[in-house]
Amino acid sequence: MQQWLMTEVLPQEHQDERLREQAYTWFKCQHLEAPTPDRLTRLMRSAASTFEQQLYDETLSRLLEAAQTALEALLIPEITSAQEHEDEAQGDSPDRSATTVSPLQQLRMDPGRVGLATMLEEMAKLRRIREPGLPDDLFPGIARKVLIVYRNRASVEEPSRLRAHPRAKRLTLLAALCFLRAQEITDGLVDLLIHIVHKIDVRAEKRVEQEYLNEFKRVANKEGILYRIAEAAVEHPDQPVREVVFPVASEKLLRDLIKEYKARSPAFRKQVHVIMRASYSHHYRRMVPELLDILSFRSNNELYRPVVRALQLVQDYVRCPRQYYPDHEIIPIKEVVAPKWREFVVEKDDDGTEKVNRLNYEVCVLQALREKVRVREIWTVGANRYRNPDDDLPTDFSQKRDTYYEALHQPTEADTFIDSIKEDMRKALLSLDGAMPHLRDKVKLLPGRKKPICLSPLAPQPEPRNLLSLKQEVGSRWPMTSLLDMLKETALRTNFPDLLTSVASRERLPREVLHRRLILCLYGLGTNTGFKRLPSADPGTTYSDLRYVRSRYIHKEQLRNAIAHVANAIFEARRAEIWGEGTTACASDSKKFGASNQNLLTEWHIRYRGPGIMIYWHIERKSTCIYSQLKSCSSSEVAAMVEGLLRHCTDAEIQKNYVDTHGQSEVAFAFCHLLGFRLLPRLKDIALQKLYRPEAGNSSDYENLQPILTRPIDWDLIRNQYDEMVKYTTALRLGTAETEAILQRFTRNNLQHPTYRALAELGRAIKTIFLCQYLESEELRREIHEGLNVVENWNSANSFIHYGKGGEFTSNRLDDQEVSMLALHLLQISLVYMNTLMIQDVLTESTWQKRLTKEDYRGLTPLFYSHVEPYGMLQLDMSRRLALASWDESSTMCVKTVGLLKYTPPTRDFRARDEPASKMIFS
Repeated sequence: MQQWLMTEVLPQEHQDERLREQAYTWFKCQHLEAPTPDRLTRLMRSAASTFEQQLYDETLSRLLEAAQTALEALLIPEITSAQEHEDEAQGDSPDRSATTVSPLQQLRMDPGRVGLATMLEEMAKLRRIREPGLPDDLFPGIARKVLIVYRNRASVEEPSRLRAHPRAKRLTLLAALCFLRAQEITDGLVDLLIHIVHKIDVRAEKRVEQEYLNEFKRVANKEGILYRIAEAAVEHPDQPVREVVFPVASEKLLRDLIKEYKARSPAFRKQVHVIMRASYSHHYRRMVPELLDILSFRSNNELYRPVVRALQLVQDYVRCPRQYYPDHEIIPIKEVVAPKWREFVVEKDDDGTEKVNRLNYEVCVLQALREKVRVREIWTVGANRYRNPDDDLPTDFSQKRDTYYEALHQPTEADTFIDSIKEDMRKALLSLDGAMPHLRDKVKLLPGRKKPICLSPLAPQPEPRNLLSLKQEVGSRWPMTSLLDMLKETALRTNFPDLLTSVASRERLPREVLHRRLILCLYGLGTNTGFKRLPSADPGTTYSDLRYVRSRYIHKEQLRNAIAHVANAIFEARRAEIWGEGTTACASDSKKFGASNQNLLTEWHIRYRGPGIMIYWHIERKSTCIYSQLKSCSSSEVAAMVEGLLRHCTDAEIQKNYVDTHGQSEVAFAFCHLLGFRLLPRLKDIALQKLYRPEAGNSSDYENLQPILTRPIDWDLIRNQYDEMVKYTTALRLGTAETEAILQRFTRNNLQHPTYRALAELGRAIKTIFLCQYLESEELRREIHEGLNVVENWNSANSFIHYGKGGEFTSNRLDDQEVSMLALHLLQISLVYMNTLMIQDVLTESTWQKRLTKEDYRGLTPLFYSHVEPYGMLQLDMSRRLALASWDESSTMCVKTVGLLKYTPPTRDFRARDEPASKMIFS
């Protein structure tokens, strides 16, 4: 069994629980009785230790002497001149200061804000990492998540501690760090390129628009004309333009204004291009030679090879002083240069000879590269997120095709799949068509209008009248309960701190001491208050102790395991007569948090204004968050939605997901259907939706739905791409690549991709079925609305808990931001867990059971905090427990702790669980 673990399991998995599951499966397959848990733990640890030592030795044998020397040099401190570059817009003089720092510490740093200085710094890091010349097959057969474990060890230890390790272990840790950091830095360089090219374009347009706006303001009487038109349109919105607008502004005057604008349009484009060229040539062009030398771009699609050839042409002549490319060069124009910029790139001499302006062409090549890299039609050698998209797909799909189809519960034949969807579409359309005469008070279809669907608002439901009294009762029994005590009580009841293990190979702190420090660290991170004021809550603990525990024990993977453990504890503790049966639905939405713009994730949010990041939550119907993820303001919510459904790792069996308009798309409908989830969005633009026909034929079918019916579905497209759609869906299910990296290929910027077109067509069919059910069923509309209200309630509680530093993320390190997010998640579901127990404790009394009505149970939620005190004097005493009645499983008796008295574990000789309450013994 140990040998099997070392060869088959440990290269792919490292978590103890997963290893234990695999070991029990092996014993079962071998028809052997498994050893005792303690014996199995010793066998697993022995196998893991032997595997690690073998990995160290094999890695050392694969490293050349020059590579070993270069890795050792990363630990030697050197004096460097830290120069802070600023963007063109800043204009500040550089600040130089000599500092002593090891190259390893520089390689650990995340990229800063978008700009030329950050691009140059990241390219210098990548060159330094590539100096050892690590082979591509340095870690054959080792999964990325296993390498991350060794990379984390090298990331948290000081250079002096790394130097103390044996040579084989030290070089393996450094090699794993460099191997993964090279991929991350390459991804960061591509992100920087995408942002910088976009920045050049947007800044130029904004500058020209501002100049035109200033000129517009100086022209006589144009403001008055605009004011009179706006006033007349607002006062008479339903009357024709000729009767409302033309009396205040004649038709001839308006036509003259249109001609003037059109005459200025070429001048506008020219001025934008002039500013773009100036910004590029005077500032940003410094990055191009080094960038093309250090990054290699490839494409698997012949359609986009001209962009790759254009990049090679730019690289060949980037250091050439001439203004135009030589006449003998074959220069791709049509596939690279946008039509609106062609006149500025291809210039004509007096004799009619066409010449390509080199600087203008370079700007257009970078714009084309940005568009193709974003949809992964052009990929980068050595990257992870921007790698070859063919590597994202399962390589053994043809051999295990039937297995993969079975895992998705989809038929292997495309015709069977299509016939099932066709039948569902017919039933849904017929049902809605027959129900329309009875829905006239709720749903109206108005022919001849741009927005034909008229949907009446939902009628308000009866207000729960006893929930406020119930919350007041909870507040009177547990008044001003400290948020720290709630986290501590959750830790004592669920033992989630046991899942927070050290990234190092051994642990020395006693678990009792470690648990106290872990609770304080999680509280400081979740509330965003930091660590400096927390040592007073636990005498003997220092600020350095908390910093040590944070760096060694609190990491993303361990926190996600702890969150899933607490969420499962909530599901297990719930009483069905109060909360209902186990939920199969969740809602997902995002919330903006302020953050400094000194990293690549922070972006300006158009709607909420200001720089920040987004946290995307997945909340089940009774306010338990099962997954959270950090995302930028402009990244896809569809990818975040799919990621949470697939990776939440809790016991919740999610079958339905409620989202708002931003969390859905036609591709999202298609993937959710293939994955077995039901996507239920609340559409903001419901009035503009259309229903697709299941097949071509009699146009008079579905008579009552004619105003919103459109063309039939192209089933041939779905049939031809069925295998490819299932292949990409399998990649999402297995996690062979990040969800967003896979879904980047299926956006409107990549309309020519055949699989994208098939997914969009499938999504239209599934969306048609949903729209029919949505319009017909008021209960479904109310269900979606209630589910999304749960997310809004969760978002409102974020600011109550995450109150420190104005609720903004102050760290610029992406890892710190994600850890803070997960700590907030853990702290908030701990609040939900304790409130669940408190409510159940109150509702054990018959008077409260009789008092609550059906409406009260409908609105009952464990996410409230009127009785919680997040501020004030903090004191962590692990022996003081909250006054809650609970079953003590170890002693099979019911224990009630009164107030915050000292908790004394009961003996096993007291009372059995089934004795009446009058005979129960309370401590």
